[in-house]
Amino acid sequence: MDQYARPAEAGAVDIRPSNAGVPQVEVNSRLEQKRIDYSREKKKTLQARYIYGIIFLIINLKAWFFRDYGQRVLSHFYNIKACGIDGQDCCHTLGVLRVSLGCFIFFSVMFFTTIKTRKLYEARSSWHSGWWAVKLVLLIVSMAVPFFLHSKYIQIYGEFARVGAGIFLVLQLVSVIEFITWWNNYWMPDEQKKQSCSLGLFMSTIFYLASVCGIVVMYAFYGRKVECSLNIFFITWTAILLIVMMAVSLHSKVNRGLLSSGIMASYLVFLCWSAIRSEPASDYCNKEKANGNSDWTTILSFLFAIGAIVMATFSTGIDSQSFQFRNDNAQEDDDISYDYGFFHLVFAFGAMYFGMLFISWNLNNSARKWSIDVGWASTWVKIVNEWFAATIYLWKLISPTVRQTEVTDHEDSVRQTVVNVA
Repeated sequence: MDQYARPAEAGAVDIRPSNAGVPQVEVNSRLEQKRIDYSREKKKTLQARYIYGIIFLIINLKAWFFRDYGQRVLSHFYNIKACGIDGQDCCHTLGVLRVSLGCFIFFSVMFFTTIKTRKLYEARSSWHSGWWAVKLVLLIVSMAVPFFLHSKYIQIYGEFARVGAGIFLVLQLVSVIEFITWWNNYWMPDEQKKQSCSLGLFMSTIFYLASVCGIVVMYAFYGRKVECSLNIFFITWTAILLIVMMAVSLHSKVNRGLLSSGIMASYLVFLCWSAIRSEPASDYCNKEKANGNSDWTTILSFLFAIGAIVMATFSTGIDSQSFQFRNDNAQEDDDISYDYGFFHLVFAFGAMYFGMLFISWNLNNSARKWSIDVGWASTWVKIVNEWFAATIYLWKLISPTVRQTEVTDHEDSVRQTVVNVA
């Protein structure tokens, strides 16, 4: 014990002289200045993530431009050998994949150069929130390299992008469910917060009413005829999932209330509506497309979809806490406010995700102008995502009860064994 105590005592002796004769006011001033410096650095890191979000938005718009207008406007593609005859291989579907690959390269480099950053004054933290001139050069190089690669390599990237886009959907789903759980816990009934209980009940009622209205509207617009049997199946199955979630939430052994299931119900209805909207135009099943509404609605829907992609990527990227299985360390003043590596990793997968949306998950067919995520492949991806979301949520509801039952059964079996031995 003495050999471990001596270094500590020696360390204490070494520290005291450095503070000897220093007034307490000056010590407090230094501490306050250090807190100000930490606050300034944290503010820079928070501003940096918005800059990355703007960069991601600009790249999304660039992918759309290359898909719809690249061959008409960018005539210099004709001089690039990898772009093929008349620049065909650098526009439309392959153009989107090249832009997606460039974005993926940039954020992958940022991921590998910022992973495991913990403190604000590490060099990697300064690289994340500064050095914008260097990163601009890196971005330009990353976006240019894919346009000099042969088309077969771009096709290979497209196959990997499908997997990466699927991973992004799973990450986004976990983030959404964790947010719903947090919201439910925040407004959970409490003896000391009767107002929270009332507000939570009111909000759960609003969400369920919105879900029911959404089901009715979808039946009216997309399930009007017998020929729309697939849409009727999608909508009916969504309604069944809503009922199952409500029943499980209110079960005596679960008893999780209606707020979280109400929010989840609204999310599932939105996914179902989005999936049906992704179906190709039909005279029978899509009343809006069949009537040929004004072009401005198509443009607004397209811009809203791009904004949703950016917001989904941004919100998932800053939500690293939802993916931490343990959080034993207390937050200190010089700790980073969010995980830089995870943030850039999500944006890298988001690059694959927007690439799939712009080409409707189909590597061999270019989407029409001012459209995004339209086609049967897109429809089934969203439907499967909806079912997967419901499955994950239901398991999250019943898993504590299942584990408790398993523990109880194990204790009973052990007790019975002891009795038999005795």
